[in-house]
This record gives sequence, structure tokens and C-alpha cells, in this order.
Amino acid sequence: MSGHSKWSTIKHKKAILDAKRGKKFTKLIKEITVSARLGGGDPAGNPRLRLLLDKAKEINMPLENAQRAIKKGTGELPGQAYEAQTYEGYGPHNVALMIDVLTDNKNKAIAELRHVFSRNGGRIADAGAVGWMFQRAAIVTGTGKTTEDTLLEHLLDFAIITLSVTDDSYEIICEPKSLEQVKEVLVKELGLTIEEAELGWYAQQKIALNQTQAEEVLTFLQAVEELDDVQNVYTNME
Repeated sequence: MSGHSKWSTIKHKKAILDAKRGKKFTKLIKEITVSARLGGGDPAGNPRLRLLLDKAKEINMPLENAQRAIKKGTGELPGQAYEAQTYEGYGPHNVALMIDVLTDNKNKAIAELRHVFSRNGGRIADAGAVGWMFQRAAIVTGTGKTTEDTLLEHLLDFAIITLSVTDDSYEIICEPKSLEQVKEVLVKELGLTIEEAELGWYAQQKIALNQTQAEEVLTFLQAVEELDDVQNVYTNME
């Protein structure tokens, strides 16, 4: 079960850059607000919220920011009503995309996406045109000395979709239901560091691009991710 995603590594590096720009805080606050609105403000009874609060700690978000976002979600504080939406499309070189959006203005969000797509040789697709290539999954990335065999041995009892190890980094794709158990094994049994754990979209088949094509796609992806309402972008690029 191998096949490390180069985009995952690049995405992680960009996540650090986003944090420095302050965008990561803004996007995560939106997610916390929506999660609290849909599943309640108690992390013990809301696994999605618990995951987001872990993420907030990882990027050193002040606790009061997260608490305020939760209260906006539960209605204890006034706030904007964000709506979650997933858009599908094709980027340059026919790369398939799943784009998670949180917005308080769907018309504005889709207009901005269409503008970026049209300027960069991409196109928004109808619902289902791309989604069949992806499955909803938990994505865990981190660092530490390990091997694929070691990970397989310790995670055999869980719903693992795929995993890979490159140098001192690892990536595990698993069914969402197994995420908490996988995290516990990685930290407590194997002593590994988790840098990111999130629910996302996993491409079941990848396409390979040459270096020039990959750079064009990455430039396009960066333009998409910089849109205020875009939370995450997932591709089937190797």
C-alpha cells in the first residue's frame, strides 16, 4: 500500500506559509464555527470539532479565538452563517479537483472560482463529474523514524486505505471512523509526531505529469487556495 502523494508534501509546506500569512487562522475559525453549529459546541460529543481544535493547537491559535468561534456556531455570540459546499472541476492538463468551500455568499464564491478557473485553463464541472474519482477519507501526515512494514503491523486492525513513508515523513489515508485510533497508535505506540490530521478527499487513481505540467498545475492550485472562501483543495495529481 504505497504511492506517496507529492502534492501532500507541497500542501503541507504551503500550510506553514498560510499560517504565517494569517489565512490559516481565518479558514480554521470558519470550520470551527460551522462544526459547532452542526454538531454542538462540546468537543467530547463532536468528533469533527475535536479534530479542528487539535489542529488549532498545532498552528498555535489562541484558545480564545477557538472559543469565540464555537460560541458563534452555537449562537451564544452573533456571527455570520457560513455554508459548506464542495465544488468539482478540472484544472490544467485535465487534473481533477475537489474544492471544499465555506461561504456566507454562494454566488460570490462560485463567481470567484469560475474566474480563477477560466484564467488558468480550468473549468468547473457538474456535481458528480469528478466526485466519483474520490472518496471521503481521513488524511494523517507527520514525521518520525518508521517504515511501511512497521506502520502496517501496528495498523492492521484499522480501516487503512493506503500508507507511505518517504525519508522521515509518513502519510496515512484511512476511513474516517478509524482516525482517532490511528492517531493514538502513531503517538502512543510508535512515538511519531502528527503534523496534520484532517478529513478530506482521496483520489483513488492518480495521474502523472511532467515537471513543467506539474508547475503549471501548482500555480493554478495556489490561485484557488488563496480565495477567501476556499478551505481545502484536493487533486488526483501524483
